[in-house]
Amino acid sequence: MPFARISLRRGKSRDYLRAVSDAVHQALVDAFRIPVADRFQAIHQHDPEELIFDRDYLGGPRSDDFLLVCITGGKPRDADTKQAFYQRLADLLAEAPGLRPEDLMIIVQTTDYADWSFSNGIAAPLAEQRP
Repeated sequence: MPFARISLRRGKSRDYLRAVSDAVHQALVDAFRIPVADRFQAIHQHDPEELIFDRDYLGGPRSDDFLLVCITGGKPRDADTKQAFYQRLADLLAEAPGLRPEDLMIIVQTTDYADWSFSNGIAAPLAEQRP
C-alpha cells in the first residue's frame, strides 16, 4: 500500500490536480502492480517561498511547474521496477496535465510493515493476526 505525497506550487486547477493524482496512481498500478482500489494520496500546494528547489540540479531546467512526488511503501521494489515507475509517471504526466519531464522529481522510500497502522491504532502485522 504505497502512500503518495504530491507537492507543487499553489494555483493549479482542480482538473490539473486530478490529472496529477490519476497519473501517480496509474503509474503505481502499472509499475508496482498495486491493486486499483489501493489509492492513498495527499496533495500539498505551496506558496512560492514554501517550495524551494534547485532549478538545475541533476536535470532541469526546472520551471515554476516543479512537481515533487514522494512515495512511501512497505514493500521493497528492485531498481528496474522503480525505473519503470519513474518513466511511466513521467510519460503519463506529459500526456495530462502536460508536465514537462524536467519538472518532475520522484522519491521512493521503503518502510517496514510494522511502521504502518491502517486503522484502529493497531500495527499492520498485529491487525492481520486478529480474527
